[in-house]
Amino acid sequence: MKTKRIGILILFAILNFGALGIGTYFMDNGPNDLWYLALNKAPWTPPGWVFGAAWFTIMLCYSFFMMHFYYLFKSNKTFLILFGIQWILNISWNLFFFNLHEIFIGLLVLLLLILTLLKILKMSFRKGRYQSLLIIPYILWMMVAISLNAYIYFNN
Repeated sequence: MKTKRIGILILFAILNFGALGIGTYFMDNGPNDLWYLALNKAPWTPPGWVFGAAWFTIMLCYSFFMMHFYYLFKSNKTFLILFGIQWILNISWNLFFFNLHEIFIGLLVLLLLILTLLKILKMSFRKGRYQSLLIIPYILWMMVAISLNAYIYFNN
């Protein structure tokens, strides 16, 4: 891997894992908060450690994804704007759901996030089919997150 590509990979890893850190800050006590513990949650809600493992894997894959497609879309502002929108939506879900207890707005954020990711996938798939697979874990996890959030919304 060329030095520039490693630098871009590190940049996107910092941005992606930084988003997780900021989201965790907004989450505050999140899953251990009495409000969350009292919610009627989906029977398929995974144990807490799964969330950490999933997000680590997702952001690692997404960092490689962005490194690859950054070069192909460097002059395409739409691609980078979509990355920025995804970044903000990813962080903001924690704020709306855990901090503000706005379950419905959290669900809307997740729906906008998956639409953004699907648009990014559509753009990238034309330029690199195999490299585009690196965004699939993120999309799959968003489907799980939407189902969990929707269950909480409709059952509380």
